Amino acid sequence: MIRKILVGASVSTMFVAGLLVAPAIRAQTPAAAPDPSDIAEGMRLYQQKGSCGACHGWAGDGHKMDNQMPDGANLRETKLSRSGLVMTIKCGRLNSQMPAFDKFAYSDGRCYGKTQADLKSYATRMPDPPATLQAREVELITDFLMAKVVGKGPMDHAKCVDFWGSDADACKELPK
Repeated sequence: MIRKILVGASVSTMFVAGLLVAPAIRAQTPAAAPDPSDIAEGMRLYQQKGSCGACHGWAGDGHKMDNQMPDGANLRETKLSRSGLVMTIKCGRLNSQMPAFDKFAYSDGRCYGKTQADLKSYATRMPDPPATLQAREVELITDFLMAKVVGKGPMDHAKCVDFWGSDADACKELPK
């Protein structure tokens, strides 16, 4: 009888311990790679809805496509982590020309603890974005950037073909 109780207690203890350890193990496992269709959708959002290429360039290298737009950061060389990119897209960059794409970014202190009133003290006014983005759209753009731009170094022919999925016109001008 005592043995049954001890065995039952051991099994219960192992079960509870497993429940406590499982979240820690899951937290250590890397996130699954984004689906190629999600990366394609993120690229579309980067190019079209966010108009990110107007300042950052089609390749994300800071070679802007519109001379009237401010110079964007070279995202190919950024040291921002995934979470840093998400925050920057949602909240913009204070005292810079990088807009906040979250519609409510400065309404309630969710971005850098600041509100719209706080932004008036900065010398450079953050512009309005071309469009606001939903949280899922920010995630998709970030997935695209992490897969095709961030940490990829200067654009060359092979990277361009990988970027576009084919030998696009833009690739023909790049060194092989």
